[in-house]
Amino acid sequence: MKKIWGIIKKDTVLMIAWILAILSCFFVKPSLSYLGYIDYTTLALLFCLMVIVNGLQNIKLFEQMAIFFMKKMKSTRQLDMLLVGLCFFLSMFITNDVALITFVPLTIVVLKKLNMEERVVHIVVLQTLAANLGSMCTPIGNPQNLFLYTYFDMSLLDFIITILPFVVISLILLLIHIIKDSNQHIEAPKIYQKEDTNITYLWIYLFLFVLCLLSVLHFLNIFYLLPIICIVCAFIDKKTILKVDYLLLLTFVGFFIFIGNLKNIEMIAQFLNQIVNGYEIIVSVICSQAFSNVPTAILLSGFTENVYDLLIGVNIGGLGTLIASMASLISYKYIARIYPEYKTSYFTEFTQKNCIYLIILVIMAMVLKVFL
Repeated sequence: MKKIWGIIKKDTVLMIAWILAILSCFFVKPSLSYLGYIDYTTLALLFCLMVIVNGLQNIKLFEQMAIFFMKKMKSTRQLDMLLVGLCFFLSMFITNDVALITFVPLTIVVLKKLNMEERVVHIVVLQTLAANLGSMCTPIGNPQNLFLYTYFDMSLLDFIITILPFVVISLILLLIHIIKDSNQHIEAPKIYQKEDTNITYLWIYLFLFVLCLLSVLHFLNIFYLLPIICIVCAFIDKKTILKVDYLLLLTFVGFFIFIGNLKNIEMIAQFLNQIVNGYEIIVSVICSQAFSNVPTAILLSGFTENVYDLLIGVNIGGLGTLIASMASLISYKYIARIYPEYKTSYFTEFTQKNCIYLIILVIMAMVLKVFL
């Protein structure tokens, strides 16, 4: 219990969510109606996706992919495009935090092999940007997207049309950053994976992943799929279920209770409705800088029907401060632990680039809002 409590205390967002939930209980008497606050579909989908991605990680699929392509690299520009591109494109399907957990340590190993550790800050900053920006593209790319997509019962086409312009501009900006850097010839880094990917398990996990996608697309009820995924993954590898981020799920529950209670406090509900409606993009960007974009999405969803502006706001709002997207803290922790001498330079470069991207995308959002 001490170990569990120690882990919980380190999760600031979880603590805030439940402190707010408990405080709100003093204004709205606890009852069975609280159960109606919780979006069980989002929680079930998020759980299933995390289990499957854990399985794909355990069989080293993503590392094997990266190593395969790295053997073909001949220049620093090619290597940068690979390392950043993997975070950008795979985050669309395995979430931004998993992309960073997978590829940032691999990047550090590669740069050590090449004696280019002085480039680690620059590359990891771009990888973090890429993971946060690429994950915007799909409903399963990050938790706030999955929540908004299911909560507002969006169609996949509407979702993609709304967010795709920002994904394309983000990719162009990242390419510009990479291309303008000096290009040097390198010998392909020699990195060997001790374990091969288990092909049988790979096909099983991919099949389950497709079933999850069908559920996201509203073709399959997630509550029929949930027990199947739990049984299959527990039989193959119990770690897939044990490694699920249950604290994230508990964070969602805490915010669901808090927001449900706020909506039942008439004075506060009216005030928030007035502030949010018509200003979803700006309000969500500002709130994300202080509270992170996932809790911001959950909070503001209770006070607006304009899911399109809210979707844009919480996604581009993940840029800016180090806590605007909690995934960004993953990269920072790796740098702080392995290269403590680079902490300041990392924070400075991270903040500079994030603010530039944030300003560009906010201006773009405002322009599109005016003309479309």
